[in-house]
Amino acid sequence: MNGSKAPIGPDVPGALLPLLGTDEEVVAFFAAIADLDATDPADHVQEDDIRLASGMRLEQFARAGSGDAFCFVGEGGEERPVVYVSLDGEAGPLALGLPDLVRLCLVAPWWRDARRRTAEELQAVADEYRESWPDLDQRRDRAAQALGLDPAGLPSEATVLARLVELSRGPVATACLVVGCEGDPLDPLFDVAPDHL
Repeated sequence: MNGSKAPIGPDVPGALLPLLGTDEEVVAFFAAIADLDATDPADHVQEDDIRLASGMRLEQFARAGSGDAFCFVGEGGEERPVVYVSLDGEAGPLALGLPDLVRLCLVAPWWRDARRRTAEELQAVADEYRESWPDLDQRRDRAAQALGLDPAGLPSEATVLARLVELSRGPVATACLVVGCEGDPLDPLFDVAPDHL
């Protein structure tokens, strides 16, 4: 736990990001299992040639082991939309705020492997992930509790994946369109078809 009596959790503004970078249980899950590393903010600087088509601010707050970026959109705090920018030239919205992203990563830390897969393929991906991390549920529960979340109240995998599809198809995707140095849009993170994510 965070060792403090101060309230934490998704309903306390500004409470999650510091815990993602400092709480031992949280870092053990997010950096190692969900591949979201917020431990060294000085390293989280988005390339100058990557920007939002809208002109809104793109602020990197975490990175994946590959160097891919987790970024807030616009001005404000943890309530801002979150986009993922891949070094492979893909980008797209993941969540409407850090609390949504935290839930996605807790429930489906393998979300990157969900791209262009059927429901059956997604189950195989989830099963493989659980084989790689046999203590996944215990580690997830400890991280959730350290963040002030009840593990029993987390959404289902189907719910968080449906949310990714919704964000990839809707107006949020348009508002969060990421472009490269030539001004061309990066490829969608999730090129969704009706039966695929």
